[in-house]
Amino acid sequence: MSTTQSERLRGLLEPLVSAEQLDLEEIEVSRAGRRRVLRIIVDSEEGVELDACAELSRAISEKLDETDAMGDDEYVLEVSSPGADRPLTEHRHYVRATGRLAKLHLREGGELVARILAVDEEGLDLEVPGVKGRKPTSRRVAFDEIAKARVEIEFSRKDKKDKKEEEA
Repeated sequence: MSTTQSERLRGLLEPLVSAEQLDLEEIEVSRAGRRRVLRIIVDSEEGVELDACAELSRAISEKLDETDAMGDDEYVLEVSSPGADRPLTEHRHYVRATGRLAKLHLREGGELVARILAVDEEGLDLEVPGVKGRKPTSRRVAFDEIAKARVEIEFSRKDKKDKKEEEA
């Protein structure tokens, strides 16, 4: 997708997304056979409900039908929330991931898997799990030290399980 088309689509769609109290995370146009696929990724502090995606999809479809932003070729419109393994690229992504386990690739080399405890304007306060029975340690990482980061999917998080057992 050309930068001009991307900017035009962003300008056209951002007000619709904002009206639903959502953040426009990504716009992607790709090919799927003879058709193009316009993929719109949205998110919010509380996550995104399926109904909100469907409602937004209808509004975006109507807006695109009113304009020539997608040209005359056929396309498929997809509106969805980001996947669980989406890269953390914006400050708000790290804030939303507070309490979650993340894998950080550091600019100086190496990886770090740690739980995000707090986020401020300069960086992250992390809890690095202990190895072989050792206690977890605290670590501070500045944003400019991070090359890339993703949330790690946890299938059985111990502290959540402990709370459920206490409530039973």
